Amino acid sequence: MQSDPTRKHLDFHDTGRAMAAMDVNYPAGASTGWHSHPRGQLLYAIKGVMIVRSAEGTWVVPPSRALWLAAGLEHDVKMSGEVKIRTVFIDTATVRQMPEKSCVIEVSPLLRELVVAAVWVPLDYRDGGRDDRLMRLLADEVRVSDVLPLHLTVPNDDRIKLICDAITENPSDISTAGEWAERLNLTAKTVHRLFVKETGMTFVQWREQARLLFALRGLAAGEKVIDVAFDCGYASQSAFTAMFRRHFGKPPSEFYG
Repeated sequence: MQSDPTRKHLDFHDTGRAMAAMDVNYPAGASTGWHSHPRGQLLYAIKGVMIVRSAEGTWVVPPSRALWLAAGLEHDVKMSGEVKIRTVFIDTATVRQMPEKSCVIEVSPLLRELVVAAVWVPLDYRDGGRDDRLMRLLADEVRVSDVLPLHLTVPNDDRIKLICDAITENPSDISTAGEWAERLNLTAKTVHRLFVKETGMTFVQWREQARLLFALRGLAAGEKVIDVAFDCGYASQSAFTAMFRRHFGKPPSEFYG
């Protein structure tokens, strides 16, 4: 039986089975509010883009990508466009070798169909039966899926956070680390050091990642590639496309295909 979107998430955690799937749809602009789950969660949308925030950072999750959320992680999901979510809760104490950390993974055609089919699986499916085999295969596909760079780490240092917030609000800003350092009465060396310490990335890497995530939202909304490129601070569409291809192995025009 297909899951009822009005049922509480708790139903899908209390089941005696190690895995349970559900579907729920949201209108554009909706938000789940801050919450967490006692099980690991594979969060996937067959339509729309999800913007997921947590203390660990922000993820932008477009169609054909899914987000693995570690158990207990407090998070909020905001919908960009109408979003149709298909999600699987997994007890990682029973289902081993799931991703150790929250991450975005690529969804193969097989994994997509398995997730869609999983929402039809009853909560009390029989061990060893067809539904059990489907769930086990789904877990296998998650294990072999490629992890994608769709994560933006949030710094704790107020000075670096100020820079990050400004870049997030205006990704076309081309200010250098040295210019930011001067505004904050710091040295450029200090800014570079703090960025690596706080985010695990250099200033340039973090800004490029922020621009990527901003671009994904625009592309998902149907904006022209050249407009997205300029909004992200690139002088040309070709420069933006080269950066995009370097990260994802394909041009932006093919990313949502």
